[in-house]
Amino acid sequence: MLPLFLEGVLLLGGGGLVIYLAMFGLYRSVGPLILDSATIDGIANTIYTRRSLSRGPRIVAIGGGTGLSVLLRGLKSYTDNLTAIVTVGDDGGSSGRLREELGVLPPGDFRNCLVAMSDAESLVTELFQYRFEQGDCLKGHSFGNLFIAAMTSVTESFDRALIESSRVLAVHGRIIPATMANLRLSVKLENGDVIHGESKVAGARGGIEQLMIDPPNAVAHTMAVEALQDAQLIVIGPGSLYTSILPNLMVTGIANAIAESSANKVYVANIATQQGETEGYSVIDHHNALTKHTFPDIVDHVIANENPQELGPNFFGTPVRYNGEQLKTARLHLEDLTDASHPVRHDSEKLARFIMEVYHKGNKPRSLVSLVMNLTTSLR
Repeated sequence: MLPLFLEGVLLLGGGGLVIYLAMFGLYRSVGPLILDSATIDGIANTIYTRRSLSRGPRIVAIGGGTGLSVLLRGLKSYTDNLTAIVTVGDDGGSSGRLREELGVLPPGDFRNCLVAMSDAESLVTELFQYRFEQGDCLKGHSFGNLFIAAMTSVTESFDRALIESSRVLAVHGRIIPATMANLRLSVKLENGDVIHGESKVAGARGGIEQLMIDPPNAVAHTMAVEALQDAQLIVIGPGSLYTSILPNLMVTGIANAIAESSANKVYVANIATQQGETEGYSVIDHHNALTKHTFPDIVDHVIANENPQELGPNFFGTPVRYNGEQLKTARLHLEDLTDASHPVRHDSEKLARFIMEVYHKGNKPRSLVSLVMNLTTSLR
């Protein structure tokens, strides 16, 4: 129907268009990786790493404060299928001020998680952690807290604000509030006194008998429950036991989702005790407090530091030690996990590597047991 030369032009043009679209799609997928890698080997390694991370295990980390961000910074090297469930009980500092003045969930722990899970340390992550030192209204606030608060107002949703902030920082994984309720914490001491407010717990004297949340029937975020039910590995801690970890687990729906999940469940004990919260606590005491506020077999494994070192005069608290008593409902794992530059914190790489070792060792036997149990149930 057409002259041969015109058919040739159309065929070449169509082929060229297909090639262009294919190259454009390839650039959208790996273009940023190419720009960040100076050599062919670097590009290949980066693409391989990204593909491996996208197929990594589905891990859910539960906690808050510095401990959770330390954990996430290490785990992001093993999977992109990473979900952080973050406490919302903070009422001190910049987060507390924004919570009271703007009615938003306290953004501080979410900011730390965003930075920890970001693609790489960069000027943007430094900007998110920048804290103003001058100005009557700005002093004490971090830029990241203000950014999340502003994004919440713009999007009219704290959930959406976290999603958009994750895009800005190129975060791999998801960050979810344990609940959208305006959660308040209280602790009952062994002497009967009751202290209200997360920020005041550090000043408690006499030992904590019980943690309480208000409202007591706060409902878990739907996405948090779904992530727990779908998880292959659930990691609880490290972090402040009574103000960062237990508040999440006491939210209605969280503990039940953990109980129903077939995932391997790990609790990471702190390196050091915390003033007002866990003074004098051993590894066993941490685990006992965890099970007392939830249920006996909430975790399968407990990870603790093997070589506690004296902290010195610059740090509060004492090393968390294992006193030799056997755990009744979990298996104990001891490993040297201390950050050499900060003796009260875990080393991110050491901790993540050891957690993955525990996960891989315990995954196959647990999967086999689950398979047998499921088969038995179906036969009945």
